[in-house]
Amino acid sequence: MITPFQALACPLDGAPLQRKGAAWCCAAGHSFDIASQGYTHLLPVQQKRSRDPGDSKEMVAARRRFLNAGCYAPIAAAVGRAALVGLPPSARAACLDAGCGEGYYLRRLAAAAGDGPSLALLGLDISKWAVLAAAKQDRRANWVVGSNANLPVLTGTLDRVLCLFGFPVYPEFARVLKPGGVLLQVDAGPDHLRELREIIYPALKPERAADLQAPQGFSCLSAETLRYGLDLAGAEQIADLLAMTPHLYRASAEGRAKAAALSALTVTVDVRLSCFGVSPSH
Repeated sequence: MITPFQALACPLDGAPLQRKGAAWCCAAGHSFDIASQGYTHLLPVQQKRSRDPGDSKEMVAARRRFLNAGCYAPIAAAVGRAALVGLPPSARAACLDAGCGEGYYLRRLAAAAGDGPSLALLGLDISKWAVLAAAKQDRRANWVVGSNANLPVLTGTLDRVLCLFGFPVYPEFARVLKPGGVLLQVDAGPDHLRELREIIYPALKPERAADLQAPQGFSCLSAETLRYGLDLAGAEQIADLLAMTPHLYRASAEGRAKAAALSALTVTVDVRLSCFGVSPSH
């Protein structure tokens, strides 16, 4: 069951936000309107690095098509299983997807929970286009435009934080998690999308050894590698995959042209799912 997420904090002073009609307000009088599409903008202009940060409208659309086709369904299933471990059916748990994109992984987590634990879901992304797309697809979660560097979440209120192919800010994650809370992180492995990278780059850089150490403030609870072959059917799906990765901007014009000429491609999906617990000192 999905329940409303209530543990929002004012991005200006950190005070609790209370919902009043179509806005979230703090005791100091700061007010943040809930858009008609169902999301809230909690990224003050002084915390922005550009006028329109994060993924563009086109990148969000590409990611939505690619993920809704089920290409990363095994990753979503593994994340859902790991997130629900240790939560009894009667539990009430608050979960943040930090860098939620268009909301695919939170939607899959909600489906995996079914009639089990009661989940309060918060999806946060710095891209207003991503949050808008997420809110349009599912109204059960609370969707906000915000930054991982200054999470608009009350301290010590979350049971789970997801950071999937994202930009982790570990001090903030440690701050918002409860004692016993878990951070679930998905990162690309050395062979992730290797076949695509071999086409768009003249040569691949040697892979750095994976850092298996837990980030400061956390201890490693578990880690697993997911590997499978993914058949991309058609030029549009190949273009969508390229558009939702940093490789689109790193590749040369020649490399992008090579990818655009493809009508089919099988790529390796190789990712690492790590679960970290908050250290007792936090």
